[in-house]
Amino acid sequence: MSSLNLNTWARPRFMLKQATRSRSTNFQFFHSLTNLPISSFTTTKQKRTQLSSFSSSFSISAVLTKDDTLKGEEEKEKSAFNFQTYMVEKARSVNKALDDAVLLREPQKIHEAMRYSLLAGGKRVRPVLCVAACELVGGRESMAMPAACAIEMIHTMSLIHDDLPCMDNDDLRRGKPTNHKVFGEDVAVLAGDALLAFSFEHIAVSTADVSPGRVVRAIGELAKSIGTEGLVAGQVVDINSEGLSDVGLERLEFIHLHKTAALLEGAVVLGAILGGGTDEEVEKLRMFARYIGLMFQVVDDILDVTKSSEELGKTAGKDLVADKVTYPKLLGIEKSREFAQKLNKDAQEQLSGFDPDKAAPLIALANYIAYRQN
Repeated sequence: MSSLNLNTWARPRFMLKQATRSRSTNFQFFHSLTNLPISSFTTTKQKRTQLSSFSSSFSISAVLTKDDTLKGEEEKEKSAFNFQTYMVEKARSVNKALDDAVLLREPQKIHEAMRYSLLAGGKRVRPVLCVAACELVGGRESMAMPAACAIEMIHTMSLIHDDLPCMDNDDLRRGKPTNHKVFGEDVAVLAGDALLAFSFEHIAVSTADVSPGRVVRAIGELAKSIGTEGLVAGQVVDINSEGLSDVGLERLEFIHLHKTAALLEGAVVLGAILGGGTDEEVEKLRMFARYIGLMFQVVDDILDVTKSSEELGKTAGKDLVADKVTYPKLLGIEKSREFAQKLNKDAQEQLSGFDPDKAAPLIALANYIAYRQN
């Protein structure tokens, strides 16, 4: 495992088209003012329409009879992917699995705290990405569900710790008081620790119908995504960058590729590994996830300055108060939106070789992340 100097920031050198199975702290910068003008990120109305299409296209001859045309339209409607229904069904499955995994037992206080944040709602984007990637490469939901739950446990841990007074000092999360406001700082820290530890146990013990080698590989990927090669790296560089006047796009991208994108990438890669994906499929999905992971944070930065706390379910404008560098601060809101559109397009290009019907959930999730309002 590579080490990170907490007092300095190293310039990454990762080549995007040469991704390997092993994560590195060296990511390629997707955005460079010297190599790619901001104006080139503009997406036309036609392209936006194409990106928002979740179903396969149909070609209907101009000479079809009226009955044939109606039949074709009925088939198109029947086969169209319903993203809302998909998300509701998958979120329901994830929520039940989480409820079953973390039971209310002794010591009761710590399990209450764990369940309070874990079952507080949320969009469940990460676990659904994990399941969707698994199904894309031929696996079943049940094969990825323990890993999907583990991803959500780790995500919840990061939120609990983020909200602590020593970090972001936040009082609101998912429309409810933060964990430490309800249970105290000491229990909140331990609740996050317990979720982190149990996440790995849950994958190791509960994953079924997957070879031991793939389970071990998945656990290794997950560990890298949250340690000093992933989430922790982004967090510490973010902390060290607060109040600095010379934080540029490259450092900002390093922060978010690690702090936010790494866990999203882990979710997709774990699903692909556990579903039996080939190395080529895993790496294509890795790059898809890396693009949408960065896009998630770009959109988050935009929402932080354009939406209210009530709309977001968390404190709005806190990055501005903390004097953090964000994409809107460096690029402006409109250029940030154009950058998000570019990332969305690049992400979906990674899915071009997969079955369009099986890829529909991931395409829809990418569009949802790009255009979400909270």
